[in-house]
Amino acid sequence: MKASHRIFATATAAGLVKPLRPAPMALLPPIPLYRRLLRAHRNKLPPQERLLGDEYVKSEFRAHRNIDNPVQIIGFITEWQLYAQRIEGDTWKGGKMEKDKVDKMTDQQIGQLYELMQAIRKQELEENDPEYESDNKKVIT
Repeated sequence: MKASHRIFATATAAGLVKPLRPAPMALLPPIPLYRRLLRAHRNKLPPQERLLGDEYVKSEFRAHRNIDNPVQIIGFITEWQLYAQRIEGDTWKGGKMEKDKVDKMTDQQIGQLYELMQAIRKQELEENDPEYESDNKKVIT
């Protein structure tokens, strides 16, 4: 008996057959992941963004070096691995953070995110307005 494509399409549309989910990714050990992140920054980011990204990656990996909780370790590695995949695939441009991830963040993490946002905006101002840097030097001195 010959199967009809129409039957399969109807069954899938009705929710009778679950679509295949991608296989879960194997987690990289921390040091190879760290190297992969720095390599992705070197290959995919402009110099200024690369400096900012490299410093952030280095500080985060240093801060989490002595974590013993396996759940935190797996979460940390998983998120950084997803970030590496986005950077390598150029899907990060114009992306937005998911609301449920923001809701799960601690006050300290939200503060770090805010500082990162300020650094990026300051960089954009300096690049777009050449007088911005000279105005700020006058105020500081």
